[in-house]
Amino acid sequence: MFQTRQTVAIKKIRLGNFKEGVNFTALREIKLLKELKNPNIIELTDAFSHKGNLHLVFEFMHTDLEAIIRDRNIVLSPADIKSYMLMTLRGLAYCHKKWVLHRDMKPNNLLIGEDGQLKLADFGLARVFGSPDRKFTHQVFALWYRAPELLFGSKQYGSGVDVWAAACIFAELLLRRPFLQGTSDIDQLGKIFQAFGTPKPAQWPDMAYLPEYVEYQYVPAPPLRSLFPMASDDALDLLAKMFTYDPRARISVQQALEHRYFSSAPPPTEPAKLRRPPPKGDSFSSKYLDPDPPEGPRVLSPSRKLRRVMPNREGVDEDGYPVDDKVDNDVNDIRQAAG
Repeated sequence: MFQTRQTVAIKKIRLGNFKEGVNFTALREIKLLKELKNPNIIELTDAFSHKGNLHLVFEFMHTDLEAIIRDRNIVLSPADIKSYMLMTLRGLAYCHKKWVLHRDMKPNNLLIGEDGQLKLADFGLARVFGSPDRKFTHQVFALWYRAPELLFGSKQYGSGVDVWAAACIFAELLLRRPFLQGTSDIDQLGKIFQAFGTPKPAQWPDMAYLPEYVEYQYVPAPPLRSLFPMASDDALDLLAKMFTYDPRARISVQQALEHRYFSSAPPPTEPAKLRRPPPKGDSFSSKYLDPDPPEGPRVLSPSRKLRRVMPNREGVDEDGYPVDDKVDNDVNDIRQAAG
């Protein structure tokens, strides 16, 4: 044992209630973070067991994006917002190139270091994807960041779910509050349809065949400019592409990074020049919420629930390459790493 006097963050996970003392969520997180080495992804520096608990040691990060968004003493310029989105999408693009879905994208899982660098964290819900027949749970992501296909119960999905969540974060940076504040899956869909209009079959042909599809009252889409009056034309265009209903037509993360929004003026602020609040552990403030969110469209009873097995037709960037997918079956190396 040697001392580095380096400040770190330690995540303690109790193992006592798990079969054979193994928490597979923690083991999966360790396995994936050992594979994901990128400047915009949190670094796992060590893992060890102590007194029946598993401890994950991470580099120390000073704050998170949620704290920055809700700090009214910090003015976010268009260049600042562009910088945060650029770092977010770079980290997410690396995950997708390694065929990893994050599945828990939200501002307080985007950590920010002393140098201003933003890093994706909390990979407890992350999964390897790409197998055509593989099914996942749809109960992932915090509700406000959940894509409509998940809210309709889809168990076969791809990288588009992360893109939708990233779009919600983009909107939150622009508005300085969570964009779509639903209270249940049904209410969340209503908030989405109120913001972007109820999708028509031509917009999303597979919608009616999703496992938990219900018909909603039709409402037309308001102009996107009315929702984000201060956003640039390029920002609105990128938002529209990220908020596309049909996951097969939704822009990929790599395509988003190549969008003209990032190459047009103003250039993104250098991370070291981004303002940050002092480190603190304040709880989520109710002032951060919309005090009176408007009602969304009503749910209409569908004449008949249509069902069929939907093929996984969502792809990833062509230059993607697979990560070793033995997370559930081969954890001996991880157990050894954890002591």
